Amino acid sequence: MSDALFRIADESDLSEIARIHASCFDHGWDEGVLRDFLKTPGTLAFATSGGFILLRVAADEAEILTLAVAPHARRKGAGGALVSGAAARAHALGAQRMFLEVATSNAAARALYGQFGFAEVGLRKGYYGEDDALILRANLPIAPLGNREASTTVAAEPRGSDRDAD
Repeated sequence: MSDALFRIADESDLSEIARIHASCFDHGWDEGVLRDFLKTPGTLAFATSGGFILLRVAADEAEILTLAVAPHARRKGAGGALVSGAAARAHALGAQRMFLEVATSNAAARALYGQFGFAEVGLRKGYYGEDDALILRANLPIAPLGNREASTTVAAEPRGSDRDAD
């Protein structure tokens, strides 16, 4: 992936990524929320034209906190580039697994994550108000078409329920 398509986002990108997030979610995060996330150790944002991904890496795990691609930029590969690049960076930083939550009703996002081998490992009832969230997991490194068999091998320790991101 070329740097022109994918780059580390910083403070100067906050206004644009807040605008993108607001165009994708009913309760979009503002610049202050995004700034606070970026101040948190292990949290990184990556941007591409019309989209961004925010992730946190802690020890051997990574979590996608949010992924947003503006409506005009969808279906052009930005989401896949962001997931792939973020997973590669998380793995380079020592993560062996990546998690995320996705609304059960978000078929497009579920399909995207499925292409990278993310598999369902849990459910959070009412996580998005009226909508439930699927907890998805993929082992790292991910392959372009995913590694479903490896991703469905669940760790023996249960995951906590105090997740705080979209």
